[in-house]
Amino acid sequence: MSGHLVVPPVFNTGETEHLGLAGSIPVHLRQVCVREDVGVAQSDPRRTVPRTDVLMAHPDLVAAVARHGAATVKTAVRSAQSRARSGEIAPGDVVAAAREALPTRSTTLRPLLNATGVVVHTNIGRAPLSDAAVDAVVAAAAYVDVEYDIATGARARRGRGTLEALRSAVPAAGDALVVNNGAAALVLATTALAAGRDVLVSRGEMVEIGDGFRLPDLIASTGARLREVGTTNRTRLSDYAAALGPGTGCILKVHPSNFRVDGFTSAASVRELATLGAPVVVDIGSGLLRPDPMLPDEPDASTALADGATVVTASGDKLLGGPQAGLVLGEAATVERLRRHPLARALRVDKLTLAALEATLRGPAPPVADYLHVDLDRLRSRTERLAAAVGGEVVPVEGRVGGGGAPGLPLPGWAVALPEDCAERLRRGETAVVARVERGRCLVDLRCVPPERDADVERAVLAARDVDHPSGA
Repeated sequence: MSGHLVVPPVFNTGETEHLGLAGSIPVHLRQVCVREDVGVAQSDPRRTVPRTDVLMAHPDLVAAVARHGAATVKTAVRSAQSRARSGEIAPGDVVAAAREALPTRSTTLRPLLNATGVVVHTNIGRAPLSDAAVDAVVAAAAYVDVEYDIATGARARRGRGTLEALRSAVPAAGDALVVNNGAAALVLATTALAAGRDVLVSRGEMVEIGDGFRLPDLIASTGARLREVGTTNRTRLSDYAAALGPGTGCILKVHPSNFRVDGFTSAASVRELATLGAPVVVDIGSGLLRPDPMLPDEPDASTALADGATVVTASGDKLLGGPQAGLVLGEAATVERLRRHPLARALRVDKLTLAALEATLRGPAPPVADYLHVDLDRLRSRTERLAAAVGGEVVPVEGRVGGGGAPGLPLPGWAVALPEDCAERLRRGETAVVARVERGRCLVDLRCVPPERDADVERAVLAARDVDHPSGA
C-alpha cells in the first residue's frame, strides 16, 4: 500500500514516538520497549469500586431509601465511593461507609431533654405534646375527613371536631376559630373589625412579642390606625371613653407578656371596657382557658368572655400545652365574620395541628400541666438520686413558666449543681440535655424531664463529667 508504513500493534505502555517519513507522507514510528512484567496484569484498584447502581440495589441501601429517599442515599453512596477511590477505605467497605454516612433521623431537628426549669421554652419548641396528641398527629398524617362529611359525601366545615372541643372547653364562647399562631389570631381580629378604622390600646400595653415583632407594627400591617390612650403606668376607663368615636373599630386589651409594671399603676378591666359599646378584643397570649389557682394573675379566656369581651385571642402551644396555633373565641356572629374574612384562608391550620389540638383538649393533662403542678416532694427525691449518682449538689432553684406566661412568678424547686463547663458538654452529648447556667454553675432541673428519662440524664451527666463509675456506685 503506497505511502503507508504498517506498524505492528503495541500492547504495552513502555514506548517512545518518533516522527518518520514514508515517501512524502509523515508518519509516527513507535519504538517498542518490551518489559519483563509484560505478562502481569496491571489492575487499578479504583476499578474495583462498585458502581452506583449496584450499590443502590444492596438490601441495606434499599431499606435506607425507604426511610431517607433515593437522593439522600445516593449522595452518601457517592461520598463513600470517593473515599474508596482515594484509598481512604477499601472498596468492600463502601456499603458500610454509605450506611454510616446517612442521618440517624429524618429531620435535622434534634430531640433534647429540657433541664432548664422553664416550662414553656420558646427556643426549644414551647409545649411538648402529650402522647395522645402525638398519636392523633400520626393518625392524621394519612387521608382523613378534615373537611369531608362521610355520611353525605359532601364538603363539611374544616376541623369541626376540634372546634367543638374548643367550645366545650370554653362554654362562654359562642363559637371558635383556629388559625396558625397567636399573632395571626390577633391580626385577623383587628383586620376584620378595624381595617381603615381606629384601634384603641393603652400605652402600657404596647408590647414587643418576641424576635423584634412589636404590637404597633402588627396593627399597622392590618390597615387599622393605632390610637394610644392613657400612660405607660396608668390608663383609666375615661381615657378610652375620651378617644372613642365614629371611627373606632375596636378596643384592644393586651396581656403584657414577659414583663410586669409594679408600683403606681392602674388599668381598665375587661368588664369596664365592655360598657363602652365598641367591640373589645382581648389578647390573653398564653392560652389559659380557665382560671388556675397557681397562676392568679394570668388572664384566662373563660373569665374574659364572661366579663364581656367580644373576642379573645390566644396561643395554643403555651399554657394550653398543645401545638402551635392561634385560638379565636367569642361571640358567634363576630367569630363567623372573622371566619369569612379573606385573610382567614391564608392563616388556616393544617390537619395535623387540628388533630393535635383536639387531642390536647379532649385527652389527659398535657406535659405542660404536669410540669407546672409537679409534686415537689417527688421532684426533690428525683433530684437527690441524680445528685448522688453523679456527684453533684442539690440546691434550691426557681423555675419559670416561660413563653410570656405569668411573668415574674417563680416555680420553686431543686436542681443538681455542676461545674459551669458541663453545660456545653451536656448540650453536645449523645443525648442532648439543655441545662441552665446561673452564677457560674450548671443547674440540672428535672421539673420538665419525664421521670422515665431520669436515667438518660444521669448517663449524660456522667459522660459530661467524664466519670467512669457505674450508676449508684
